Amino acid sequence: MRVVVALGGNALLRRGEPMTAEAQRTNVRIAAKAIADLARDHQIVVAHGNGPQVGLLALQGMAYDPARPWPLDVLGAETEGMIGYLIEQELMNALPEDAHCTTLLSRVEVDANDPAFDSPSKPIGPVYSKAEADQAVADHGWSMVAEQKGQMRRVVPSPLPQRILGIDAIRLLLDAGHCVVCAGGGGIPVRRNAQGDMEGVEAVIDKDRTAALLALELKADALLLLTDVVAVFRDWGTDAQLAIGRTTPSTLLALDLAAGSMGPKVEAATTFVKASGKIAGIGQLSDARAILEGFAGTRVLPEPANLRPRAASHGKTSGFTGADQPTSVWMDDGGAIA
Repeated sequence: MRVVVALGGNALLRRGEPMTAEAQRTNVRIAAKAIADLARDHQIVVAHGNGPQVGLLALQGMAYDPARPWPLDVLGAETEGMIGYLIEQELMNALPEDAHCTTLLSRVEVDANDPAFDSPSKPIGPVYSKAEADQAVADHGWSMVAEQKGQMRRVVPSPLPQRILGIDAIRLLLDAGHCVVCAGGGGIPVRRNAQGDMEGVEAVIDKDRTAALLALELKADALLLLTDVVAVFRDWGTDAQLAIGRTTPSTLLALDLAAGSMGPKVEAATTFVKASGKIAGIGQLSDARAILEGFAGTRVLPEPANLRPRAASHGKTSGFTGADQPTSVWMDDGGAIA
C-alpha cells in the first residue's frame, strides 16, 4: 500500500527533554525503526512536526538581532531541512542497503483571504513575561496570548493548506522506489500576491491537515497520524475514559475533543477518509504496523454508504487536485468536498 505517515513532535523531542541534537537524534532513531518496518512492505511518505525546532531557531535568530526576527516561512524551511536530514539518515541506517530515501522542502499554498489571518491562534516560540510580551507587540506587532498567569506566547495564523507545490516531484520519487520525507511542519507557508507571485507568509500550517492533503494528492491507501497516545479516547481524563478501536468519521466528529491536541488529528483523519473512501489510523508511534493492520490504535473507516473500490494502480496523474489550481478538501456538513 501507499501510506502517508505523519510523525508528531514526540518523534523528535519528548516532553520534558532538553532540546539538544543528541536527544532529537535518539528519538528519530526510534521513529525510523518503526517507519522502516512499514517500508519493507509498503510505499511510505513521511511528514513531521517542527514546533520545538521553530521556537529554538527563532530564539537563536533573536539573540543575533532582537529587532529583526527571522520570518516564519524561512524558519519552516530551515527546520524541514534539519529534521528531514535526521529522519532520512536514520531511515537509511534501518533499511536494507539497496533502499532509497529522499528529503524534499515543500512549499504549501494557502489562501490569502483565509479567515485564519484575522484570528491568529497557533502558539509558537518561547514564553514571555507580560512586560516582554508588551514590548514584542510594540516592536513587531505580534499577537500574544496568555498561557498561564504572567506568561505570554506569540500566536500566529494557522490557515488551511490548499495545494502542495512540487507534488509531481514527490510522485516521481515514489514511482522510482524512494521513501520520501516531505511537507515537514505543515510545509513552508506561501501565498500568491496581487502581482501573481508566490511569497512567504507569517503563519504555521497544521501538519496533520497538510498530511491529509498530501495523502489525498498522492491517492494514498492509508493515512497514519502517529503520536505518544495509544488511541483516541472517549471521555478522556475521566474515570469513564475508553479507547476507541474502530469508528467512522461521523461518529468520531461527534465527540468533544480538545482543539489543540487530538482535535486536529481527528479532523485530518476524517477529512481523508471522507474524500478518499480509504482508512486512517491514529495512535502510538511504536504501534505503527499494528495500527495499519487493525490491531492497535484508532482506525477510522469509511461510512458504509461511502465505501469506494480500491484503485487498481497508482497512475502518474496530476493527483487529487488540479496541477495548476488549488482545491479545498475540507468538508462541509454533508461530507462533500468544499
